[in-house]
Amino acid sequence: MISDNLESVRDRISRASLKAGRRADEVKLVAVSKKVDADSVRSAAAAGVRNFGENYIQEARAKIEMLPDTLCWHMIGHLQMNKIKYVPRLFHYVHSVDRQELVDGLEKLGKPLRLLFEVNLSGEPQKHGTTVDGLKRMLENVGSLTSVKPVGLMTMAPYTDKPEDVRSVFADLRKLLGQVNRQFSLEMTELSMGMSSDFEVAIEEGATMVRIGTALFGERS
Repeated sequence: MISDNLESVRDRISRASLKAGRRADEVKLVAVSKKVDADSVRSAAAAGVRNFGENYIQEARAKIEMLPDTLCWHMIGHLQMNKIKYVPRLFHYVHSVDRQELVDGLEKLGKPLRLLFEVNLSGEPQKHGTTVDGLKRMLENVGSLTSVKPVGLMTMAPYTDKPEDVRSVFADLRKLLGQVNRQFSLEMTELSMGMSSDFEVAIEEGATMVRIGTALFGERS
């Protein structure tokens, strides 16, 4: 089942990339394995998936220790300060950086990590993420970082049955990346945006990472 789903997802990525005049290998599939058991992750890895995203430290710790160390792990959920000490041992990327104390805390751990700043462009109060102004305040200080590396931006669009309705959110994140790169003399390249319900539109608007859970693993409880 997972291999069939993966084939379908990859085909959709390829078609969306072609439509946008991009190569499919410009888009990294991050399989969201939240609430997915280790055997299912192992099956996805056997089918060729290398990047996996987790939302909760405790769940990730138990799972990652059971799986091959050749996989690349992405922390995509909201990160609490009292849990950051576990991050360098478990993850390669953190997509959910939304406040200065998190940047400072991860930097103090002294381990190499790639950071994406989560921006709440939809303004939904139930979603995490910083504002555009908050992002810029954080980026004013990144020149002093020596351990962690800012590599891009992340956002979550409002859920909708009509992906076209959220195209502007993805377009705005792409424009914001270009803007802050120019303003702060940065070379961030990653845009983590798009999930199972809307990733084709995200790819058309420049996503370099799409976070796919349901379309790959099916509905979870």
